[in-house]
Amino acid sequence: MTSTPQPPPVHDLVGIGFGPSNVALAIGLLEQRRRAAADPAVPALTGVFHERQPEFGWHRGMLLDDATMQVSFLKDLVTTRNPASDFGFLSYLHSVGRLHDFINHKTLFPLRAEFHAYLAWCAGRVADQVRYSSEVVGVEPVRDSAGRISQLDVIARAPDGSRHRSRGRNIVFAPGLTPRLPEGARLSERVWHNEYLLQSLERIGPGARPRGFVVVGAGQSAAEVVEHLYRRFPGAQVHAVFSRFGYSPSDDSPFANRIFDPDAVDAFYGASAETKAGIMDYHRNTNYSVVDPDLIDTLYQAAYQDKVKGTERLRFHNTSRVAGVSEGPDGVTVTVEDLASGKQTPVAADYLVYATGYRPGDPRDLLGDLAEHVVCDAGGRCAVQRDYRLATTDEITCGIYLQGGTEHTHGISSSLLSNVAVRVGEILDAISARTAEPAGTAESAAPAGAPAEAAAR
Repeated sequence: MTSTPQPPPVHDLVGIGFGPSNVALAIGLLEQRRRAAADPAVPALTGVFHERQPEFGWHRGMLLDDATMQVSFLKDLVTTRNPASDFGFLSYLHSVGRLHDFINHKTLFPLRAEFHAYLAWCAGRVADQVRYSSEVVGVEPVRDSAGRISQLDVIARAPDGSRHRSRGRNIVFAPGLTPRLPEGARLSERVWHNEYLLQSLERIGPGARPRGFVVVGAGQSAAEVVEHLYRRFPGAQVHAVFSRFGYSPSDDSPFANRIFDPDAVDAFYGASAETKAGIMDYHRNTNYSVVDPDLIDTLYQAAYQDKVKGTERLRFHNTSRVAGVSEGPDGVTVTVEDLASGKQTPVAADYLVYATGYRPGDPRDLLGDLAEHVVCDAGGRCAVQRDYRLATTDEITCGIYLQGGTEHTHGISSSLLSNVAVRVGEILDAISARTAEPAGTAESAAPAGAPAEAAAR
């Protein structure tokens, strides 16, 4: 006789990705279990997360020495959801003995490296919920006795190539952002995206003396890269290429910042498509292709001082675009085209850096055949409910939730830290409410199209 393999344990949720959004979700799960220990009416939800990186890391390539956050430390992973939480940024500062020093600093905007250390501190405290070096490669349906998809198996691959599955009544996608490149652009040893700036600079060696860089982009990251390279390599020319006349300042005024409030999500979600487009257009200058005014002043002052000294080491190619890139053994030649005159100018440099933004991950890339059950809008984008649950056909009774990639339904804050804490609370509330609904059990469910004994693979 042969024994039938037991199905895997069923979690209330399986998280894909372990960046700030899902770290906040893991914290929310822990705090909910704490409450459940004192109040039986509160469901003690269980969860597991998969992260392809070997440890927590968040935009490590842009942890520049003096770069600061663009969002208040009060919009950390918990405070706007639970101000009493011991996972707040101030609790972190207290734990490392810097609370009074930070208070004396009189700022709402910590260094980006310091905030990264805070995020890593939070991730470390909930590390029992995450499997690192675990890359999710697919999601498979698990059907109940009625044939409905009541659970999902998340298939992950370990570094040795082995695969394992985590079964959940709900899954939460938080895949983060993928670097965006202009059409036809390719990364190489000499062509980088700013996402990997510091790692790329490490590879060229501490003693390297590059003659020049070309940086493409008009946003905050592009300006930070230009300033960092100009300061770090005093013998190099830095060419900034963008289609505008100059860097545009970000709108950080109090009224404009209301676009990032939780109430703004409600207003945006309930608006018509025309109104949503108008809101995004009105408030693009709070987040898209804009730069902190202080940094703009710093760069302008540096360029002016160059002119006074007759060096002009920092050069701005405004109203311009990259028309061609040619790599050679000694560097890269970037053809810069003036949009007004059409004149093309070759610019010789050692390296080209694209600071051209990011695009959100699409959950359909991992859903496989399940993607046919996802409801889409007229533009082919995923339809998303107010509680961040992906809209699906009735055949799917489990929940698929998104943290990110919902700008078209929930507004500008979807890809930012501003609303993470509140969003996590809303997702957990939704999942808690759904735990009372009938769902298939692990014993009676098997991956669609597979025999029951295959469920334990």
